[in-house]
Amino acid sequence: MLTKKIILAATMAALLTTPAIAQSSMDHSAHAEGPMADYMATMDTMNGMESSGNADADFLLMMIPHHQSAIDMAKVELEQGKDQETQEMAEKIIAAQEEEIAEMKAMLKRLGVEAPQ
Repeated sequence: MLTKKIILAATMAALLTTPAIAQSSMDHSAHAEGPMADYMATMDTMNGMESSGNADADFLLMMIPHHQSAIDMAKVELEQGKDQETQEMAEKIIAAQEEEIAEMKAMLKRLGVEAPQ
C-alpha cells in the first residue's frame, strides 16, 4: 500500500513539473474496442488541467478528475458487467470516491481555490 502511495506521489510530482505532459490531449479510447473503449473514455476527463500555482491545490485539482474517472468506470461495470462480486466492488468504489471528492472540494474551498464541477 505504501509503495502505491509513493508511486502515485512520484507520478503526481512528475505531472506537476511537466505541464506539457499534464495538459496533453490523449484519446485513451482511440485504440480500444468494446467495454474497454468505454472504460478508457472515462480517463479522457483528466485532459486539459491547468496549474493553480499552489502544489496543495494542484494535487486536489488533479485527484478530483482521477476519482471521477474511477466512478465513471465503475458505472460502466454496473451497466455492462455480470459478475456479482465485481459489481459490488464497483458500488463500493462509487461510494468511496464520491465521499473523497466531496472532501477534496471542501479542502479546495478552504484553500481559496474553485473546485471543478
